[in-house]
Amino acid sequence: MMGQRVVTTVGCLVILLAAVLEADAAGVRVRCEQRLNPPRSKASVDGFDLVPANGTFAARLASGLNTATSGTQAAVADQVEFDFDSDAGDIAEGATAIAPDFIQNAQVTGSILDAAGNTVATATAPCEVKR
Repeated sequence: MMGQRVVTTVGCLVILLAAVLEADAAGVRVRCEQRLNPPRSKASVDGFDLVPANGTFAARLASGLNTATSGTQAAVADQVEFDFDSDAGDIAEGATAIAPDFIQNAQVTGSILDAAGNTVATATAPCEVKR
């Protein structure tokens, strides 16, 4: 009976520790849109819970064999946002340029990179397809 309580207590502590560690982990939200006529690719990669909270980060976007990496920018309150687009107007406003047919199979993977180029968070998302 005593051994069973110890195992249960240890199991609960492991679950709590995992929850605490996960709460402090960096995260990323990836959204994308693929237009077919005329062709256009558009995506955003947003990082949150980044450490250091005022650090410098970049984003990498991948789809099929295509990859693009943004320039760096400083996080604000542990968050950073990056846009990727094939539209000239959005590129002029600061989005990282990608080809109109960049998105393959209606899916992208976005990653947040720290100042040393290490991946700190990554996620894959389906893209909204507009005809």
